[in-house]
Amino acid sequence: MEYNEIGIMALQEGNYEKAIEAFMKAAEEEPENPVGYINLGNVFASAGDTERAERFFQKAISLDENAGSALYGLGNLYYTNERFAEAAKLYEKAIRAGLEEADAFFMLGKSLKQSDNSKLALPYFQRASELSPDDLEIRLAYGILLAEMELFEEARKELVLVLEKDDENTDAHYNLGVLYAVSTDRKDDALYHLEKAFTIEPEHTQARYIYDMIKLG
Repeated sequence: MEYNEIGIMALQEGNYEKAIEAFMKAAEEEPENPVGYINLGNVFASAGDTERAERFFQKAISLDENAGSALYGLGNLYYTNERFAEAAKLYEKAIRAGLEEADAFFMLGKSLKQSDNSKLALPYFQRASELSPDDLEIRLAYGILLAEMELFEEARKELVLVLEKDDENTDAHYNLGVLYAVSTDRKDDALYHLEKAFTIEPEHTQARYIYDMIKLG
């Protein structure tokens, strides 16, 4: 069994020390192969060691500028550290390098949204939802963004879809309630979903506040 495989097995067992040791040996054995460095970057990122994770991802990219996993891993690192514009560039490069996965499109969309580029983010959220139609986190985020862009009917469909799969989703109830409140005359539907939101999550003060405001209005 080669060192990268040993390291991955150790990771699955939760043995970070053994995993790091194996990936280090893999990198020493094949110093021109980016895989060992990508694995080291992932381990240190999981352990919260940003500095070392960044160093190993950068090393992998220096060996192969189209190493999609390294670009994506470094993007995640920057996103976590709120370096959203840099993260967006890395996710975009990872996609161009062939990383056609829902998470890459989703994270690119999230990075653009965090960088106040919601309009640019929209097609990436859409693509992520097409690639992973059962991922409720993606569908919810897409629905919320559609609502923010005042594409209310499209947003309603996404939020209803989320609730069909997960009726206890507080965020979907809250956002659907707000959508009905601002874009239609469906006051009862707005009240129903807002009440569901603060019933599921009693500390959801915003849902309760808007509910009371509609009731009093």
